[in-house]
Amino acid sequence: MKSGRFWAWVVFALGAAYFFIPLIATVEFSMRMRRGVYSLDAYKVVLGDPRFQATFGYSVLAAVFTIILGVLIVVPTAYWIRLRLPQLRPVVEFITLLPLVIPAIVIVFGYIRMYGSSSPLPFLASGRGTDALLVIGYATLALPYMYRAVDTGLRTIDVRTLTEAAQILGAGWGTIITRVILPNVLIAVLSGAFLTFAIVIGEFTMASLLNRPAFGPYLQNIGANRAYEPAALAIIAFAITWGCMSLIQILSRFAPRSANRPN
Repeated sequence: MKSGRFWAWVVFALGAAYFFIPLIATVEFSMRMRRGVYSLDAYKVVLGDPRFQATFGYSVLAAVFTIILGVLIVVPTAYWIRLRLPQLRPVVEFITLLPLVIPAIVIVFGYIRMYGSSSPLPFLASGRGTDALLVIGYATLALPYMYRAVDTGLRTIDVRTLTEAAQILGAGWGTIITRVILPNVLIAVLSGAFLTFAIVIGEFTMASLLNRPAFGPYLQNIGANRAYEPAALAIIAFAITWGCMSLIQILSRFAPRSANRPN
C-alpha cells in the first residue's frame, strides 16, 4: 500500500515537473530583456504594441462570432438527432470528425477557389466577406469539439421528458431549445466555447492565407523576428487560457443542475 502511494507521488512529481519547469523557464527568459536584471520590459513592449491590440481584438471578436455560429448550428442539431433521429448519430459524428482529418490549408484553398472574386459568391472580394468566410472556417475547425461537448451534455439530461413536459405547457420548438434545453447543457456549451476560443486565438493557417489581421499570424511574425517578446506572448496566452478555465468553473456553480437520467 505504501509502495503504491510512493510511486503515485513519483508519477505526480514527474508530471508536475514536466509541466512547470518549461513554464518557469519561459517566465524567467521573458524577464531578461534588460541586461543584468529581471524586468517586465518584454511584457510592456508586447502590450503596448498597437499590432498586438489590433490583432488580439480582431481574434477575440472572431472567436465570439464563431462561438455564436457554432452554438446556433450544433445545439439544435445535436438536440434533434438525440430526440428524433438517433439512427443518424454515427453519420453526424463521422461528419463532425472530418475537420480533424482534412487539413485547414485544404479548406482554405477550397474557399479561395469557390469564393474568389470571379465566382458567383465572391466572399473574398471584400473585407467583410472574407471575415465572414474566416468565421465559417473557424466554426468548421471547432465543430468536432463543440459537437462532442454539447452531445455529452445532452446525455446527462432526459431530453424526451423535458421536451414532452414543455410541449404540454404549450412551448414551441424555439422556446424548448432556448429556455429548456440550452440552460441544462450550459456548462457543456461553455466547454465547447472555451475550446473554440482557444482554437481561434491560436489559429494561423486560415488567417494567414486569407490575409486577415488575426492573432495567430502576429504570433508567428513576432516569433520569427524577436527574442524575448515571444516568450512574453506565450505567458500571456497561457494566462488567458487558465483565466477562461477558471471562469468556466465559476459559472458552473450557477448553472442549473439536472438529474443524470438515461434518455
